[in-house]
Amino acid sequence: MKYTGNLSLSKLLKITKQAFKKIPDHRTGNIIYPIEDVLMSGLAMFGLKCPSLLNFDERRREGRVKHNLLKLYGVSQAPSDTQQRSVLDPIHPEEIQKAYKPILKHIEKEGLLSQYEHEGRLLIALDATGEFNSNHIKCPECCTRHHKNGKTEYHHQLLAAVIVHPDKKVVLPITTEAITQQDGQKKNDCEMNAAKRLLPRLRELFAKQKIILLCDALYATGPFIKLLNQNNIDYIIRAKQGKLATLYSNYVQALHTPKVHAKETNEQGYHWIDELPLNKTHADIPVNFLDYWEIKNEKEHNFQWITNLTLSKNNIESVMHAGRTRWKIENETFNTLKNLDYNLGHNCGHGKQHLATNYGLLTFLMFLLDQIQEAACEGFKQARKKTTSRRSLWEKMRILFISYLIDSWDDLWQALIHGYKMDKLIPNTS
Repeated sequence: MKYTGNLSLSKLLKITKQAFKKIPDHRTGNIIYPIEDVLMSGLAMFGLKCPSLLNFDERRREGRVKHNLLKLYGVSQAPSDTQQRSVLDPIHPEEIQKAYKPILKHIEKEGLLSQYEHEGRLLIALDATGEFNSNHIKCPECCTRHHKNGKTEYHHQLLAAVIVHPDKKVVLPITTEAITQQDGQKKNDCEMNAAKRLLPRLRELFAKQKIILLCDALYATGPFIKLLNQNNIDYIIRAKQGKLATLYSNYVQALHTPKVHAKETNEQGYHWIDELPLNKTHADIPVNFLDYWEIKNEKEHNFQWITNLTLSKNNIESVMHAGRTRWKIENETFNTLKNLDYNLGHNCGHGKQHLATNYGLLTFLMFLLDQIQEAACEGFKQARKKTTSRRSLWEKMRILFISYLIDSWDDLWQALIHGYKMDKLIPNTS
């Protein structure tokens, strides 16, 4: 059985390489390593889940590894770790971001995006995660924290937008925005500013789709909701009383009036009300409020959200599930990237310009390709079933990549599923 197809890793890596070819090259003179080879080498490092750039660099000249980098990742010549860093550092992150667009257009064309629609809309969770921090290493893009003990911490963060679905464990990271010191600014960059920069790109990536942004309570502000409305983006935002005191006060006052609708059972209940003013400062922004409670293991759990979606008995359960799905950006995205061999947060190289951010972007990009495989590639799925964990799968893939000559991703999946023999990786299909 062949496992190649339009959503195979082979096809997606070719699309990615073509996007990398379009990135302007800052170098002049005799260029030994094409920019797409440099970027695809970085992608391969995260694809193989190498523990460090040095580990990848130590093996790149080995005959089998050179063969496999060419056949699987399209890398003609892999640069050294020093060369890779020097090429990646000056590339503006926006150029690497552009690789997401053709990948997303392709998976839309192949029908994968439609499988993630929830009541006709794509749910996109938004949140930030730490990418780098140090008390010693810094660059001009580092944000800073000054501690009471006199120490200064330098750090980078990434804001991520991830497609999630209540019934799917697999998530699809679709774009990121670096939270770094901005040119000409004396104050630290912040998550909110990064989100404002990200929204227009998000709308451009999904010009045809209806999308709902899922956010935590940080985003329950007038200016951000106005920006969402301007970009025609629906939202479900976690509400907290301390941040929206006026809204909660108005809700409590209306609680036993016909303005508040209710739907309850012995184990869960919904209360909702339409068009409450967001707060005193932005009384001109009406939001709909959903209050949900449930009894689980004899303990009551409460959740509240604000949204621009019209609420009714027919859709409140769907809205509740969508709101709670935001946690997948933590559980299925950031935790995976930090704890399952992607090594997000590991310092692959800090550089003097954009290096730390660019390594973070390549990590997220490879994670997207892996997630597409987990969602849609039969070869990957069957290989995954043969292992006890994703970490075990990565380890077996890495061993085969180092030890055998591999001519295609199809051969790799076949070997992982059926076994293999001889010095060249020949799947055992007998």
